[in-house]
Amino acid sequence: MYELIEIIKARVFIWGEFTEIILNAISLLFIVLGVFVSIVRTLRKGNRLIGYPPHMYFRMTFGGWLVVALEFQLAADIVGTIIAPTNEQLIQLGAVAIIRTFLNYFLNRELTEQMELSRIAAEKQVQDKLIDKDHG
Repeated sequence: MYELIEIIKARVFIWGEFTEIILNAISLLFIVLGVFVSIVRTLRKGNRLIGYPPHMYFRMTFGGWLVVALEFQLAADIVGTIIAPTNEQLIQLGAVAIIRTFLNYFLNRELTEQMELSRIAAEKQVQDKLIDKDHG
């Protein structure tokens, strides 16, 4: 019975390490893909959007990709801690989780605020055009 438990532990450990690597790779993929997509979208649309300087449009677009990447990294850290839970790793996971949670929260908050400001600027520009049209 002890041998069976050791075999199961070894397989769980291997699958856990594999899962951790895959989750980190997905996170990296989202970051790299997010940079390229954000650059392309910024070059195509960034200068024409109402209320956005191009760098803000890039930040908002890339920020969404970063949020997803952070979620995958946190999942990878959790899996890593599940398969080899030492006190040091648990403390490290706690610190990383707190940092990533704060990053994620403030990034989401900033994105939401920027979207709202952009919507208000777009509405104002439409209203200004209507007023100009009526007076012109």
